[in-house]
Amino acid sequence: MATADITAGVSGKLGSVPEPWIDPPWVEGDNDYKSVTEKVCRISENPRPPLAWFVSFVIAASVAGMFGAMIGYLIITGVGVWGNQNAVAWGFPIVNFVFWVGIGHAGTLISAILFLFRQHWRTSINRFAEAMTIFAVVCAGTFPGIHVGRVWFAYWLFPYPDTRLNMWSQFRSPLLWDVFAVSTYATVSVLFWYMGMIPDLATLRDRAVHPIRRFAYGLLSLGWTGSSSQWLIYEKAYTLLAALATPLVLSVHTIVSFDFAVSQLPGWHTTIFPPYFVAGAIFSGFGMVLTLMVPARQWFGLKDIVTTRHIELMCKVITATGTMVGFAYLTEFFIAWYGGNPYEQFAFMNRAFGPQAWAYWTMISCNVISPQLFWFGAIRRNMLLVFIISIFVNIGMWFERFVIILSLERAFLPGSWQSFVPTWIDLGMLVGSFGLFFTLFLLFCRFLPIVAMSEVKHVMAYVDGKAKKAH
Repeated sequence: MATADITAGVSGKLGSVPEPWIDPPWVEGDNDYKSVTEKVCRISENPRPPLAWFVSFVIAASVAGMFGAMIGYLIITGVGVWGNQNAVAWGFPIVNFVFWVGIGHAGTLISAILFLFRQHWRTSINRFAEAMTIFAVVCAGTFPGIHVGRVWFAYWLFPYPDTRLNMWSQFRSPLLWDVFAVSTYATVSVLFWYMGMIPDLATLRDRAVHPIRRFAYGLLSLGWTGSSSQWLIYEKAYTLLAALATPLVLSVHTIVSFDFAVSQLPGWHTTIFPPYFVAGAIFSGFGMVLTLMVPARQWFGLKDIVTTRHIELMCKVITATGTMVGFAYLTEFFIAWYGGNPYEQFAFMNRAFGPQAWAYWTMISCNVISPQLFWFGAIRRNMLLVFIISIFVNIGMWFERFVIILSLERAFLPGSWQSFVPTWIDLGMLVGSFGLFFTLFLLFCRFLPIVAMSEVKHVMAYVDGKAKKAH
């Protein structure tokens, strides 16, 4: 094989098959550095985005507006508009909070951990995941604020200097730990996301024709010129932020699991919750990345940059984490049986065979059974099936949190048993949070670079150099 053929096979310029000792291409088709820039920049530079974007944005923005109206109705009327009652004091708000926090975990995993381990397949998808993380945290942070009842006192969640010592936060409460964990996670994620975009924002600045766009991108790019000294500082700062963000993958959802695990309720106080919640968070996060990425690569013509191979690797991660989650479900039942505690045994048997068994088996079907289809390569390469299964993953992970909350229906005294029935406000806020999430994501796709151009080019250069060295 000639030198030109080897290089083309690696960088994807001619789409030929590389030699076995050379990394396969991460960018396919007849692409070079210039074409990658053109494909990514034209998404935000195009005066008219695709029709599908317009339709999606109108729907998402309308649903997000409904979400805002329901929050206003909640504040005016009171938390009685929810279906929460004495038995199930925690309802949809805490379910939605834990769900959205989990969704954001794939962003940190793809961006930070895979960066530290030098996994080159992350470069085409990390920007999707980072943006998804921030928007998911925004949705998650909405619910604790409105769940406190008196929304105008939501600042009491933070430990601020005050002479009224009785108003200091309860530091022994895992709900307060959530405030610190999620706010830290959001801060580091925003910094990491923004830091990675600076070189690409400078590219958009240099290509901008309209003066307002040139000023906006110039302001955001912080005077980036691409000099060697700037790249040196950039690499150090990016690596430092990645190292800071990596422990958050484990810590944030571990602390969220403490909302349940530090209690004394049967079915909740279990040491398996932290690792089980972390695996589930990564599982649901990757599912949401696929839900966003599969349509986006089609709408914006990014099939050569976000390749089928990227999708396949993400499907494999979903299969692995879905298997971990299924193992955790079995372990819960085993520990309940082995421990011999009748209340614990009843709690888990009630989940599987009680009045709300439909929710439990929906969770099992979506979280344990559907990801196993990704063992088959033909399914991993079928974008329609990947998109459908990713939606099932998100549905299943929401029901996982819902099933945990439903454990409150059957307390120690049968006289206090009461079934939980969500109200239309509960359902509307759940749908509305998705509207807010997709509205933010669609705006991101319209005005900011959705693929890390500088990182994709770096990988192309690295693999090209490796090919030439091997030859």
